[in-house]
Amino acid sequence: MKLKLSTVIILMLLAASTHAQGLMARVTHGYANNNGVNIHYVTLGEGPLLVMLHGFPDFWYTWRDQMEVLARNYKVAAIDLRGYNLSDKPSGVENYTFEFLIGDIKAVISQLGEEKAIVAGHDWGGAISWRLAMHAPELVEKLIICNLPHPSETNRQLSKSAKESGGTYADRFFEPDFHKQLSVQWLSGWVQDPEAKEIYQEAFRRSSAEAMLNYYKANFPRSENLVSTTNILTDLPKVQVPVLIIHGKEDRYLPVDGLNNNWNYIDGPLTMVIIPEAGHFVQQDASEQVTRAMVMWLEMNK
Repeated sequence: MKLKLSTVIILMLLAASTHAQGLMARVTHGYANNNGVNIHYVTLGEGPLLVMLHGFPDFWYTWRDQMEVLARNYKVAAIDLRGYNLSDKPSGVENYTFEFLIGDIKAVISQLGEEKAIVAGHDWGGAISWRLAMHAPELVEKLIICNLPHPSETNRQLSKSAKESGGTYADRFFEPDFHKQLSVQWLSGWVQDPEAKEIYQEAFRRSSAEAMLNYYKANFPRSENLVSTTNILTDLPKVQVPVLIIHGKEDRYLPVDGLNNNWNYIDGPLTMVIIPEAGHFVQQDASEQVTRAMVMWLEMNK
């Protein structure tokens, strides 16, 4: 008897929930070197390469539920961005520009013996993924973005926020020595699962809070610049590959309005999935919906 695709996905999701706790013991660890900076990643499964990038504050484990299912058909590589967990933590803001962040992902893809990959990113991982698709399109086969609208529309929303309220949520990140206030407890405060929280706190003890804020200092527009201009990025190349955008509607930092006009920056097919009850960490808030959306979209875009 043949099972319908939807039935297979449901069974896969149920299996994932029973095995996620043992994921840490089943992944294979590896490192890629980008000009002397070692980038840690874990892999699971075999098949076409699917690279997954986390955001702030997070590490590779954020994709645990998605990895369990996607690894049945793909070789999933979940990366610790530089500054996080087991990756190197170079000092200096200049080491966290997009040039270096994109280079890290290139290094991982090459280390795994591939010329290109499906790339998925959330938050800062989404920002890196967008730019990888724009500036190194030969490396990206398909693009999946979670809660990070296209950079032009993200900046438009930040500009609107700065003009209406006099600043953005990230203003305090630019304060001198603010990283000293980012305790392990604060960094892991968003994690709901008690067992996962312990794993996160262990990873954050190995991470650099200063490095985390360097992402903002190197790449994030300051409020004073946003107030004086719409700050729309008009010189970015269009994305040419199929794109799936998944967005938790209750995101307090990146409103769903930021999805407006995203189609203007993409020449390939675009699919948007908005999950009403989910917040910024959509891949955990609505893990089953996110996993299902990824599986079905990848199946339809083979």
